[in-house]
Amino acid sequence: MLVLVLDSSTPAVTAALAEITADAVAPRGERSVVDARAHGELLAPQVSELLAEAGARPADLAAVVAGVGPGPFTGLRVGLVTAASMGQTLGIPTYGVPSLDAIGHAATHPRSGAAAAESGPVLVATDARRREIYWAVYDLAGQRLAGPEVDTPAAVAERARELGVRVAVGEGARRYADILGLPPGAGPLYPPPYALAELAAERVRAGAPGDQLTPLYLRRPDAVAAAGRKPVLQ
Repeated sequence: MLVLVLDSSTPAVTAALAEITADAVAPRGERSVVDARAHGELLAPQVSELLAEAGARPADLAAVVAGVGPGPFTGLRVGLVTAASMGQTLGIPTYGVPSLDAIGHAATHPRSGAAAAESGPVLVATDARRREIYWAVYDLAGQRLAGPEVDTPAAVAERARELGVRVAVGEGARRYADILGLPPGAGPLYPPPYALAELAAERVRAGAPGDQLTPLYLRRPDAVAAAGRKPVLQ
């Protein structure tokens, strides 16, 4: 089954194709560009390029897998709207995967001979802007122990100590390593599409009902509607 994988929860605008068989997930192509201001401009062309390279048509897709965040409002909704629109147009299921889970999965189930985390719980952190990070903690099997939440790096550092975290991965972990007091691990900075596909694979194989792709914002968007008009004379 050919599956399209999308993630726009971080500055990395990512699209990929994966072949899901009875016992494996095989990458068929990937596009990923780090540009926090170009999610809308980059994602659709990436999908078209991937399908053309694979010699496939949209009708060949069996499902769409999308990272549901947490992430900033504007970028995250680009990927989710794209995934939902394609699913509805093609009549195929869409499956959501928390984007932090994908990084945690990659850190504890690496590919290509990379070393897995092996010294205790792993903190996954991505940049939430406003000097905050989105975070979650995973055990060595990739199971989430805490989160996802959004906090200051100092608050996360205290929580990580309570949970016995020994290593941190993700863009936020690297950016705030001095505050977190944790060595940056060998895991990815951004959600890898192969990990998103692997985390959704059982649902794809089973033909499970699709998800509504509810975004994990964790806080209100920066831009909000005005509460009301103020009197001109005041």
